[in-house]
Amino acid sequence: MPRTLILMRHAKSSWDDPDLADHDRPLNDRGVASARAMGTWLRRGGYMPDQCVSSSSTRTGQTFAGLGVDCPVSFTRSLYHAGPELMMEVLLAQTQATVLMLGHNPGIADFAYRLVIAPPQHPRFADYPTGATTVIRWNATNWAEVGWRTGTPVDFAIPREVMGTT
Repeated sequence: MPRTLILMRHAKSSWDDPDLADHDRPLNDRGVASARAMGTWLRRGGYMPDQCVSSSSTRTGQTFAGLGVDCPVSFTRSLYHAGPELMMEVLLAQTQATVLMLGHNPGIADFAYRLVIAPPQHPRFADYPTGATTVIRWNATNWAEVGWRTGTPVDFAIPREVMGTT
């Protein structure tokens, strides 16, 4: 069975409370709507995760909730502003065939770029805006077979583009 990673940056967060720690910032209204829209996009594409691994931040937790996907989730502080190497360690430790990983920039954009054989032809892939999601597939029987520049990008979307289709 192939391995599939659904790599998602958290939806748009609020900066309304300057006293709130970055880790604790919630989604703003646009972020809540974006998370719902991306959940619909995932369902329409048949991209349903078996497992989610997520940063422990408030905004990633709210993004996961907004997606409305039905799978076990583990929240870990180590994915909060993690770099590509740590994200790869977390990915390689997974056992399910389809994994959703929720994280933050700049690490998630770099991770996405380093995973794929060639980046998708999309002008926003390089900067990976909030809510950006790449579906990457490997012809592998387990995650240990996954390496840098070996994944095939199957799909990529940003909330702004899918909002009108949900």
